[in-house]
Amino acid sequence: MASGVACLLGFAAPTARGEVLSDERTKTRYANAVKRAPVFERRSAGSRVVGRLRFYNEDGSLETYLALARRSDEVGSTWVRIRLPARPNGGTGWVRVENLGPLFLVQTMLLVDRRALRATLFRRGAAIWTSRIGVGAASTPTPAGRFWIRSRLRNLGGGTVYGPWAFGTAAYSVLSDWPGGGVIGIHGTDEPWLIPGRPSHGCIRVPNRKVRRLARLMPIGTPVRIV
Repeated sequence: MASGVACLLGFAAPTARGEVLSDERTKTRYANAVKRAPVFERRSAGSRVVGRLRFYNEDGSLETYLALARRSDEVGSTWVRIRLPARPNGGTGWVRVENLGPLFLVQTMLLVDRRALRATLFRRGAAIWTSRIGVGAASTPTPAGRFWIRSRLRNLGGGTVYGPWAFGTAAYSVLSDWPGGGVIGIHGTDEPWLIPGRPSHGCIRVPNRKVRRLARLMPIGTPVRIV
């Protein structure tokens, strides 16, 4: 299991003005769904539905929802604002607290710099890992934005294409190297000579030696900022 593994936390009563749960840099919390409940645009069951919680993601791993804040509504119900792993990228919404399991805490953050072709992992704000990378080509770019790690997969596909480790993120593109397409992954490679560069359909390629080290350091729920 990766070092810095998430710590189990329970929900406390929110203050009247609400509570920030994640700064997406040194303190990030996430939860799994306990019910296939709707996600609303605002803290009201009468507002527009913008998504629905699910138990599993495309890889068969437990789906994770990055928790940004929690607040009470006018009648005292507690709501949590979450990031949504869905197209279009960057969506958020509100769910009732009882539809999520306990919060987990991570203190890591991965920064992906597409211009410098470099990724850096931070823990509590300090860099603990860095690597040159490959990113999407101009016609199939790696999308910018704020995402997070949803899957940790060893020997994905049973071959060498994705290297020894692969991580599924909450970023999506029209096409990617990920099995089935769409999900932006971070993974090893059987073409190390293409790193650094822009050889992919959107996924982020890491040399195998570096991705093994990353697997020891980066837990589920780690926020990923792509710039």
